[in-house]
Amino acid sequence: MAECGREALSLLEAARSRYESLQISDDVFGESGDDSSDNPFYSTSDDSNSDNNTPGSCGDERRTSEVCCSQLGPPGSLSNTQAEEEGWSDAVRDITIPSCKDTCGPTQKMPATASTVDFFQLFVPDNVIQNMVTQTNMYARKYQERFGSDDGWHSVTVPEMKAFLGFVFSTSVHRCESVLSIWSSGFFANKSIAPKMSQARFEKILKYFHVVAFRSSHSSQGLYKIQPFLDSLQQSFSATFLPSQTQVLHEPLIDEDPVFITTCTERELRKRKKRKFSLWVRQCSSTGFICQIYVHLKEGPGPDGLDTLKNKPQLHSLVAKQLCQNLSGRNAIIFTGPSITSLHLFQEFEKQEIYCCGLLSSRKSDCTGLPQCMLGNMEAPQSRGQSRTKMKGNMSLICWYNKGNFRFLTNAYSPSKQGVIIKRKRGEIPCPLAVEAFAAHLSYICKYDDKYSKYFIFHKPNKTWQQVFWLTISMAINNAYILYKMSDAYLVKRYSRAQFGERLVKELLDLDDCTPSL
Repeated sequence: MAECGREALSLLEAARSRYESLQISDDVFGESGDDSSDNPFYSTSDDSNSDNNTPGSCGDERRTSEVCCSQLGPPGSLSNTQAEEEGWSDAVRDITIPSCKDTCGPTQKMPATASTVDFFQLFVPDNVIQNMVTQTNMYARKYQERFGSDDGWHSVTVPEMKAFLGFVFSTSVHRCESVLSIWSSGFFANKSIAPKMSQARFEKILKYFHVVAFRSSHSSQGLYKIQPFLDSLQQSFSATFLPSQTQVLHEPLIDEDPVFITTCTERELRKRKKRKFSLWVRQCSSTGFICQIYVHLKEGPGPDGLDTLKNKPQLHSLVAKQLCQNLSGRNAIIFTGPSITSLHLFQEFEKQEIYCCGLLSSRKSDCTGLPQCMLGNMEAPQSRGQSRTKMKGNMSLICWYNKGNFRFLTNAYSPSKQGVIIKRKRGEIPCPLAVEAFAAHLSYICKYDDKYSKYFIFHKPNKTWQQVFWLTISMAINNAYILYKMSDAYLVKRYSRAQFGERLVKELLDLDDCTPSL
């Protein structure tokens, strides 16, 4: 028993050592325990692979798809003869990726006395809040000119707008579905902040709240009501933080809270409107900092509506290009999922000194220009950890077996260099370094998403622009906390993410006692 314990401990230490060697910051939020189950190295599933990872899919359909792919190959893929003519070869060679040209971290040093509002206002400064005040008052005035005066309304002020934001932010700390429950006598009542504003006044501000009151003559796209705010937020993300060399393109976890769904009545569920947008981010995989956001509307004009993107993976490359437009010449390494991974996109990025490592799926990825022999399943049985590789220039197509075939396309890691996946029960599983790096960085982002989902704003408006607004505000608060943890202010008062959120609420409400109670 003691020997097993020592072996498990040595495996854990080995995993942590590999984890640190990949330059991933462990425990962003400082709330994990000592249990190694939170280590992303243990999150790689044995029961999924790059072609069969869709929950609920039919086994017969998967087998039929595999047979078709093995016989015909995915659309655009190359036969053996064509692959050889295009330069794909079994001979592998080392490649060298230049180091990152930027130093990861905040771009400005915050003093040890900096408050939570100081960090929040790196992304939402006073001039942005003042604009919300102006636009809200303008909308209220025009609304009443059209529909009649509202005797209970008077112009909102900057302190009131900050308090309004604070009340909404409190739903992320206390996890209440309705912000109005603050003034109730129920479980989610909050008598410590309720006296700062009456419920009637809050509802009036909520009724007229706007970031952009009216469409300009030059704006035709659906997010015009918050586009200036999104642009401002994007600029502040870029200006306040330099990401590490390794970054991930993905859709963050923004689905409904499962606890709320299970407690919701059928009538409340019917009243909920299905989300009409998809949001993609470029995220630093060393810290979790969200560097850039990109929003797609289902009913958006043009060919890149969300409904189109779901069926045409090549259009996802347009999303990737938008998210990576500021990375040219920085030697960044980008990790991507199957819907983005494609040879053409990776080659285009390489010309801009952006290097990639992506999971490949014969059903979800654009397989144009890739050898068919690497995309089908091998007839001969394979052993765990076995891999095969083909190269074309600096591009490697790797097929790695671990209770299923996982395929990776990369020009960021040398195919001859070996890594290891460390499993608690099975020990070390050999793999190419690209596979280890992908598993570690993507698992870290999944870990970040799990923690992020606990702190998104629970206020659920029906209007799409408001949903996007509160979601991106939640991301800004998480980014503010990351900067706080990297500053001298964290050495003075080591707030957890929940305590940081509560302190921010109290400072926005200008409460005298700003000490977190959590």
